[in-house]
Amino acid sequence: MDKLFDVELTARLLQLDFVLMALGAAAVLGLVAGALGPLIVMRRMSFAVHGTAELAFTGAAAALLLGIGVSYGALAGAVIAALLLGLLGGRESERDSVIGVILSFGLGLGVLLLWFYDGRSSNKFGILVGQIVAIEQQDLELLVGSAVVVLIVLAVIYRPLLFATVDPAVAVARGVPVRWLSPLFAVLVGVATALGVQIVGALLVVALMVTPAAAAARVTSSPWRATVLAVVFAEAAALGGIVLSLAPGAPVSFFVTAISFTIYLVCRVVAHLRGRQRSLRDLSGSDSPRAAVRPS
Repeated sequence: MDKLFDVELTARLLQLDFVLMALGAAAVLGLVAGALGPLIVMRRMSFAVHGTAELAFTGAAAALLLGIGVSYGALAGAVIAALLLGLLGGRESERDSVIGVILSFGLGLGVLLLWFYDGRSSNKFGILVGQIVAIEQQDLELLVGSAVVVLIVLAVIYRPLLFATVDPAVAVARGVPVRWLSPLFAVLVGVATALGVQIVGALLVVALMVTPAAAAARVTSSPWRATVLAVVFAEAAALGGIVLSLAPGAPVSFFVTAISFTIYLVCRVVAHLRGRQRSLRDLSGSDSPRAAVRPS
């Protein structure tokens, strides 16, 4: 417990190159996750993110077995998962079952690939829960490049995608290419999910992709404000999780998920208090003498 609050040790570790590189990667990931998160929540794709993460894990395990960059394998696996979800899960009624099938297959295949791997067990564990010491310059470059592409594409399709998310029937009637937007957005989510494998791990990447946006949705109904809040919450979780994990040397994913969950609980409390205040105002207004006098 003393190591957890060792400010001096944390300050020394923050000067190391690999820590600064991990913080840079976390900042980029927080930006992308926060930008995509509100749309993921509105489109009810939280389970899809988890399924995509499992095939990102499979791709990372294959890359580890082949001796190539884990980030490249995770990216390839996540994109394949997004395409499969887009092609096989076209009907909303069968989407959850398709995600469940892909998730279980990806997880099972990933476990088999890790069983074939004879290297250090820490590398296997790192794919599941994150490993910031494994982030190298080429990984950071891939992450930044992929993030730039995701944000540019998202900016181009944001308005029609938001329209199709809020009212898909009217969007189709207005000529919005809903059939193309859904798989394209799924690919963007897949890329972003893959970027979080080395930082948060494949099992807990949902903590950055979904939880900050879910927290933001509790305190605002504006898509723009929700996006800004989701970015702030995701950055706080990603950067704060790395900083808190330095001194004890504990897995980053625990602190990221703990911060995200705490933010979510606080937002729920704020939303509850707002709801009570609104109810009290409505009740006091209906009981006032002016409210009781109604024109005949």
